[in-house]
Amino acid sequence: MNEIIHDDFLKKKVIMINVVKKYLEKSQYANQTADFEDLFLSHPNYPSVFAITDSLNMLSVENIAIKIPKEQFVELPDFFLAIFRRDLVLVSKNENSISIETEAGKKEKLTFDEFLTDWDEIIIAVEPNNAIIAKNETASVKWMLYSLPIIAIIIMSLLYNNYNLNTIVLLLTSLTGLFISVFIVREELGLKNEIVSKFCNANSNTSCSSVINSGKSAITKWMHFSDLPLLFFSISTLSLLLQPKDSGLIVGLLCLLSIPVILYSFWLQKFSLKKWCVLCLAVSFVVILQAFLFGFANETVSDILSVNFYGFLFSFLLCTFVWLFGKPILQGKIKAEKDVLDLKKLKRNYSVFNSLTKEIPVLSGFDQLEGLSFGNKEADAQLTIIISPSCGHCHKAFEEAFEMVSKFPKKMFLNVLFNINPDNEKNPYRIVAESLLAIDKLIPEKTEEAIIDWHIKKMELETWKKKWIVEFIDMKTTHQLYQQYDWCLENGFNYTPVKIINNKQFPNEYEISDLKYFLNDFSEEKRAMENIILIQA
Repeated sequence: MNEIIHDDFLKKKVIMINVVKKYLEKSQYANQTADFEDLFLSHPNYPSVFAITDSLNMLSVENIAIKIPKEQFVELPDFFLAIFRRDLVLVSKNENSISIETEAGKKEKLTFDEFLTDWDEIIIAVEPNNAIIAKNETASVKWMLYSLPIIAIIIMSLLYNNYNLNTIVLLLTSLTGLFISVFIVREELGLKNEIVSKFCNANSNTSCSSVINSGKSAITKWMHFSDLPLLFFSISTLSLLLQPKDSGLIVGLLCLLSIPVILYSFWLQKFSLKKWCVLCLAVSFVVILQAFLFGFANETVSDILSVNFYGFLFSFLLCTFVWLFGKPILQGKIKAEKDVLDLKKLKRNYSVFNSLTKEIPVLSGFDQLEGLSFGNKEADAQLTIIISPSCGHCHKAFEEAFEMVSKFPKKMFLNVLFNINPDNEKNPYRIVAESLLAIDKLIPEKTEEAIIDWHIKKMELETWKKKWIVEFIDMKTTHQLYQQYDWCLENGFNYTPVKIINNKQFPNEYEISDLKYFLNDFSEEKRAMENIILIQA
């Protein structure tokens, strides 16, 4: 399996997110796609098969990456991911044919023989989600939040202003140009759109990214050619909504005057960059169309000279100000998100995590401490938290630890110990620790509910005591509380919570919830240690 995991996918720069997200949607995990993207992009082994499966594991999505003999292909499910021609593809099969969708979004229909010839025999499959989950409507809600105000402004403008056929067409074409311009700016900022990318990379002669991000597209330090369409069409749209007739003449005249710029853009793409930008061509077509409308509008010189410029001037100043100040903020946000992603990759590196763990000063006697246990005692990740019932931070530590064990019950074990002085009879919270240990011995099936009531539900002391207090605390429970307290004193643990993972002090730089990133690493480390012991034996 290591050969599958550490293959040359590590060297690939092609983003596989869209293929996996589509597969998750088909498998009824649409609500997990955003979390998957975050985990996958920040994975230290991105973009590998291991990064995919490990990210799915963190989401508790049952999955498998395995090499399947071609003879068993017919037994595979209807949908799965496969390595085909050394690329990750989404495979849909039926009785007669195979349909694949590549990382670039290209769809292809193949016969069984054609697919099997170039199939690497490696698949990634997930267990379909049979639970009924509400559809993720975040995208549609965002769309409504952005579009409704614009639609409202357009309706108000149509009701209160006098539009003729020419100004209506100008408004519609300006809105179209503005829509296209947004995608041009997104390309410049590196915010790719799957559908737009298909058009931009339709063949070897087209590449929006190459044209938009070329050094020759810069006008000044603050302005690029990619900014011009967005500014022009936003100014045009706003001014047409404010003063349709006057602004229509100004917009048409500017389109006519911009023809030389468009011709220069054509020359730049054809002869200098030798690539065509589909988005740029679309914008150019809109501008030329508006210029033709102005040319056939039969406007006289006196009409142009009598134009009221206030609406256009206001739109120009507002849109220019917003974009010149807003673009650096947007670029900073995108850069910050990229930096956070890079830091996440560093944080998720097991070598970094392991180097920050510390040896426990006096480990002797630790294995004799009997606390409250949750999860799989044979798990490779053995987490111990030493807490105090009176500690507010311990509430969070226990909640995070318990959530991890609940999410990964087979991969994690949690042991809860207490650091509380049994001789301090004035401590009103001592009875909580004593009662919890006693409950675990007398009625262990109630331990979970009792500790959740205290550390997660945060019951008042008197309310908790009324429900859970154990009047008689036996000597064994008291002795265990002394042992835990003395062990903490011996190690200088005069604080809570103390977090220990696999007999080492948990790094302060990490949260307990970060353990989900290293569950596979703990298993690999344990297997490696077992192999070393076997070799030495």
